[in-house]
Amino acid sequence: MPDVEKKESKEADKKDFHVSVPMETPGFFLRGSAHLDWGMKNRLSRIFNPKDGRTVMLAFDHGYIMGPTSGLERMDLAIPPLIPHVDCLMCTRGAIRSCIAPDTNKPLVLRCSTGATVLKELSNEVIGVTIEDAIRLNASAVTAQAYVGGPFEKESLANIGYLVNEGCKYGIATLGVTAVGREMVRDSRYLGLACRVVAELGVHFVKTYYCEPGFDDVVAGCPVPVVIAGGKKLPELDALNMAYKAISQGAAGVDMGRNIFNADDPVAMAQAVRAIVHDNEKPQKAFDLYNSLKGKRAKSGK
Repeated sequence: MPDVEKKESKEADKKDFHVSVPMETPGFFLRGSAHLDWGMKNRLSRIFNPKDGRTVMLAFDHGYIMGPTSGLERMDLAIPPLIPHVDCLMCTRGAIRSCIAPDTNKPLVLRCSTGATVLKELSNEVIGVTIEDAIRLNASAVTAQAYVGGPFEKESLANIGYLVNEGCKYGIATLGVTAVGREMVRDSRYLGLACRVVAELGVHFVKTYYCEPGFDDVVAGCPVPVVIAGGKKLPELDALNMAYKAISQGAAGVDMGRNIFNADDPVAMAQAVRAIVHDNEKPQKAFDLYNSLKGKRAKSGK
């Protein structure tokens, strides 16, 4: 309704997120996590580096809706070389059991939603993985999409609530992924709404897209850590610039997929992203590192 939209627009103009005032984290390094149980904190401390409170997550769960995604045709070949250079793996139970060695000592964020593919309405999902199977896989966190504004918004939010309820029984964290419907715009107003909604449902960290302007408002308005999605494949320097800007504006890390495994040199790109997230490198210096590592690997034939 036009009158409602006008009112909401005026209210949005008045909002003050106090982005210059950091959120206090008494007794624990992650925002919004001070009052969690020991086991939950322990699992989050595996996902996020306690020294800087940041993470480099590697997302390779694309196949659950897209099939053999470019760059992931052979997960058994594409993913293992990247594992030493990231902090956390985000994938499906089928991928972890079939393609990743059991002696891999990286925390796992387990994709639990299912029910639709790119051939249908993506927001029409259910939870297809039990908390017992997440425990069997030693997952540190479980995750599902939240389609705020999508045709099946209510059902996707119910999925998030279910995972939070089940995970909290066993000290397993929940990641809320803010998916963007076809009619939604990836701006700070929409992303801020989606992040806040899933945070208030009880997720322990949020994955969303980077946006300009106003990403710092999105982060400030979300009482739990925010990591950014890599999104579509970008030129390597552009992806590094995006990661740097997100971290500079308060993101607690990145969860990249295509911008790592579809890079000209995925292993070098993983290290360049890590340099930005954990070493505070500037984008150009990280890009120089990428080119240097890429050149060395080309000469060695690896």
